[in-house]
Parts: sequence; structure tokens; C-alpha cells
Amino acid sequence: MSDRYCIHSNGKIQVEISAEDLLSCCGFECGDGCNGGFPGSAWKYWNSEGLVTGGLYGSKKGCLPYQIKPCEHHVPGDRPKCSEGGGTPSCASKCKGNTTIHYNQDKHYGLSSYAVGSDPTQIQTEIMTHGPVEGAFTVYADFPTYKSGVYKHVTGGVLGGHAIRILGWGSENGVAYWLVANSWNNDWGDKGYFKILRGSDECGIESSVVAGIPQI
Repeated sequence: MSDRYCIHSNGKIQVEISAEDLLSCCGFECGDGCNGGFPGSAWKYWNSEGLVTGGLYGSKKGCLPYQIKPCEHHVPGDRPKCSEGGGTPSCASKCKGNTTIHYNQDKHYGLSSYAVGSDPTQIQTEIMTHGPVEGAFTVYADFPTYKSGVYKHVTGGVLGGHAIRILGWGSENGVAYWLVANSWNNDWGDKGYFKILRGSDECGIESSVVAGIPQI
């Protein structure tokens, strides 16, 4: 959503939409808070209810910065290990970061939201025309240890579903891939990013792509 405000305004609107606001306030319509959600419903919520601004943990940027401390996702590091699920922050109706901002006046809305077709060419056209998209895929046991290269599921059982941001595509050693931003901090994978096989709906990566257009 943040990407698309910047792209559709030709760089004039550069905001960080609050993950905290969406996570806490959408409720069962979007899923179950920190225990998982439904990407399509999240984009619809943006259209109907709007979302305020908010930066990363400890940033004080925007109305509602993220308030859960960073933790380590599947890699050793200085942060504590992440726990599954956990308590979802309660929905706030006033700003906690930049308190000079009024919550209701900081709402940013989507104009439309939609599912993108599963044809890789459709996904590429969407990214080129409107910006990065949100996708979801099945995480298998061999994915959390990814470091580099083009990921393709080989071994291990299903761990669950996961939503990510697809930025672009390319080819590495003749293997077509999607370039994807993960949400597991920049010490995971390839500085927070990964590549996954493109063109064969690997782990369902091309089946659940959603996006939207912002109100400018």
C-alpha cells in the first residue's frame, strides 16, 4: 500500500501505512491478528475503513508505529527468538507515535482492491503498471533456512501459509524467479529478500496475488 501511494502520486505522497492499525483494528474480518490473516480482506478493509500512518518499532514515525519488538525468525541473532502468535495489540483510536497527528484525520483509503490473475504475465503486467503486489504461499520446512539462489521446495512438511510482497522478477543461471520481500528482518535470507521459482506456481506463489489502487 505504501509503495503504491508513492508510485500513483509520482513520488508526491510518501507515507508509511501502519501495519499496527491494520493488524489490530481489522479484527476477525481480516483474520486473527498476530495468529494470521486473509490478504484480500485486508485490502478491502483499507478501502472501507482506511488506515493511518505508522513506521517501524521505536521510530515514533506516523500515527501508530509498530509496537512489537523485533525478534529473530528462524536465524540466530541478537534479538530474542520469535514466538508463534502471541497477544495482538488492542485497536487504538488515537495516535501513539507522533501525537500531534489526529487519528481520524490521518486515515488513508484505497480506491479499489482486487485479485490479480494467476498467469505470471498478468502478475508482471500488474507490477509494471501499478507497483509491487501482495502474494501468499505455502511454507515448507526447507524454506526458513533459505540463504540465496532460487528457492524451490524439495523436502519437509507444511509449516503454514505466509503473506509476502512481490517486487519483480528475473533469471538466475537460466532459472526464472520472482523477487520477493519477506517480513522476517534483514538478517534472514538474502538481507530480508528471497527468490522463488517463477512460472510453475511454486508453493502456490502465483495463485493468491492481491493488490489495490490508492485514493490520491
